[in-house]
Amino acid sequence: MRVEIWSDIACPWCYVGKARFEKALQAFPHRDQVEVVHRSFELDPGRDKAATGPVIPMIAKKYGISEAQAQAAEDNLGVQAAAEGLDYRTRDRDHGNTFDMHRLLHLAKEHGRQDELIQILYRANFAEERSVFAEGDERLVELAVEAGLDADAVRGVLADPAAYADDVRADEREAAQLGANGVPFFVLDRKYGVSGAQPAEVFEQALTQAWGERSPLRLIDQGDAEACGPDGCAVPQK
Repeated sequence: MRVEIWSDIACPWCYVGKARFEKALQAFPHRDQVEVVHRSFELDPGRDKAATGPVIPMIAKKYGISEAQAQAAEDNLGVQAAAEGLDYRTRDRDHGNTFDMHRLLHLAKEHGRQDELIQILYRANFAEERSVFAEGDERLVELAVEAGLDADAVRGVLADPAAYADDVRADEREAAQLGANGVPFFVLDRKYGVSGAQPAEVFEQALTQAWGERSPLRLIDQGDAEACGPDGCAVPQK
């Protein structure tokens, strides 16, 4: 069974939602037969790469609330994250464009390191003092290497604006087609969608239901036909 997760590194609920989903997956009896794929979704796709800034004023402006209210919301997120065993800095975080991070996640997917990289990027953005936005490409190289990627390959992607750009845009178009207008958004076997950082119990229920409703293979038997198997291939008969 495949679970696809649309998310953005700048999304705190994606950080929390991933932890809740993984808690449910860990308890799922068939977890070894579940493939998890991370898909791209930018919360602010038009943002200039050089435009970084503090989180609190951004939240206040975006939602039309005071900075005190925005800080209270961040404090609540910190409590929610802590409940899932996650570190979360509620003060002095910044935000910016995440497009390059999504491009690197597609590189990581090709090398089987996607989950490692997205978790490292979440940790760096939400729990560490150093910025993932303001320090330039070498900060991303450092984090990608920590996830097991080759530094030169990472630098090559970052130096080429077209590298994996189509893959990111394809993920985003697909999210729109599936009706996802926010993240995190979980799609199970292209049958069920789960929106938001739901409690682990909701993910457990969704996994169980999707697994139980998998369509068994229906064999169309048209009689014996040539095939290859462990003992070799059938010899054509005249």
